[in-house]
Amino acid sequence: MTDGAMQDFPLTLDRILDHAAKWHPRAEVVTAREGGATTRASYAELRERSLRVSSVLAGLGVAFGERVATLAWNTQAHMEAWYGIMGMGAVCHTLNLRLTAAQLGAMAAQSDCRIIVAGADLVPLARQIAEIATQIERILVIDGAVESGDGAERRPEILALEPAMLDARRTVVWGGFDERSPSGLCFTSGTTDAPKGVTYTHRSSFLHAMRLLQTDVMGFTASDSVLAVVPMFHANAWGLPFVVPAVGAKLVLPGRRVDGASLARLIAAEDVTIAIGVPTVWLGLVEHLEATGGELPSLQRVVVGGTALPSALMERIERRLGVAVQTSWGMTELSPTGTVAPPRTLHRSASVSGRPSLGVDLLLTDAQGRALPEQRDVEGHLRVRGTSVIERYFGQDLAAVDADGWFDTGDLARIDAAGNLTITGRAKDLVKSGGEWINPAEIEAIVGALPQVSLAAVIGRPDPKWGERPILLVELHGRETVSDEMLLASLRGKVAPWWIPDAVIHIDKMPLSPTGKIDKLRLRKEYGGN
Repeated sequence: MTDGAMQDFPLTLDRILDHAAKWHPRAEVVTAREGGATTRASYAELRERSLRVSSVLAGLGVAFGERVATLAWNTQAHMEAWYGIMGMGAVCHTLNLRLTAAQLGAMAAQSDCRIIVAGADLVPLARQIAEIATQIERILVIDGAVESGDGAERRPEILALEPAMLDARRTVVWGGFDERSPSGLCFTSGTTDAPKGVTYTHRSSFLHAMRLLQTDVMGFTASDSVLAVVPMFHANAWGLPFVVPAVGAKLVLPGRRVDGASLARLIAAEDVTIAIGVPTVWLGLVEHLEATGGELPSLQRVVVGGTALPSALMERIERRLGVAVQTSWGMTELSPTGTVAPPRTLHRSASVSGRPSLGVDLLLTDAQGRALPEQRDVEGHLRVRGTSVIERYFGQDLAAVDADGWFDTGDLARIDAAGNLTITGRAKDLVKSGGEWINPAEIEAIVGALPQVSLAAVIGRPDPKWGERPILLVELHGRETVSDEMLLASLRGKVAPWWIPDAVIHIDKMPLSPTGKIDKLRLRKEYGGN
């Protein structure tokens, strides 16, 4: 007897936009422009324009598997570049425009990209990158005109992409390749180590999108209007350029303006129901509304990730915006989502990041990587494996996982009886004082819960007697004041006495990494000496 069979249907990302264009052709992608204006395109129009991007790239000799870099804000044109690059089987290398030219040049040189698709205001940075990554031949300009003096007579050659798209005649067929083919390349932020390249595949990103659509994860529907503040130049934009079109929801892109006033105006104008980004973005929105008034009645949920969310900020967001906050945890190496707190969870803590969805598995180990005998209600080193988890870094021969496929996240964590994950710290952030470990994250969570505190960070400082001692750095909210004694008093009885920081330093603005995390490398450099 011959068994039946199912169709071979490769999970390539072009199919997502094909689906959106066919079944949700009038759903929109909206982009905020300077001065409060917006532009919009349907998914059907977006698909047609993305195919024209593929035609231009094919005419420039871009081959299957070749890396094409992008240096742009969250805009329709950037999204067209994503699909135009990935649909034809090339690899979209997103460059984080908040890094230095030297850092980006090194990344571009490593990826060996010949073309950068750059926003018009970012062409000077793209030129600097090309001075370092000398293999770059062309800069294709989007979101603005090519300035006078730029052009084919200079190297790298600078071309406006829009007119080239209008003139494109070459027919390019999307897909038709293995779903395990590379689709994207993103370098880690380098807040604790040198940046490393993470290669995404069509299959991994497709399955990541399917996970996010589960009801207890992000659960978008066609009736939603989704504001993607998380940048497209980092960690797959949390998968939103794939997830939102997959259900035909409206996708709202903020362009370069993510200040509180701009976001408030955009949310109100586009009836945004779900907004997604790092905590500092929502702090800016709340502060704007507190200062100027106004309501955002359409907004139902705010999804936060990228860094720990202080409980006081979570309460402010929920109270002022009237929304449910979903906390999450992930990494660039996880495509990037690992866990998300369900949207209807009641009485939850800001520190709880939710349970993993189908396709992600978690393991707690000791410092040597041995699985802990108990996996609930104990702290351990967090490892993860799954359909969208890294196996090997770009350009490296050695695997990034152990023999059983577990990737060491570098995080310390607890998993409660219900399977909810709480990140309790970074292994490399631990302060070793007198031979014993102090976990900065626990101190930061307590101090960060104080209403006067916007952001808190703890780092170790060399000490002649104890080896290291913790110091506390705080950024206060607005014009609030609080004494050092009050800050330290909040810790007494909640942490061991010897965990209490030796000093408190008030800073006007906490340094943040390009992805919105507190930049502890910079804090250690500036404040970690004697």
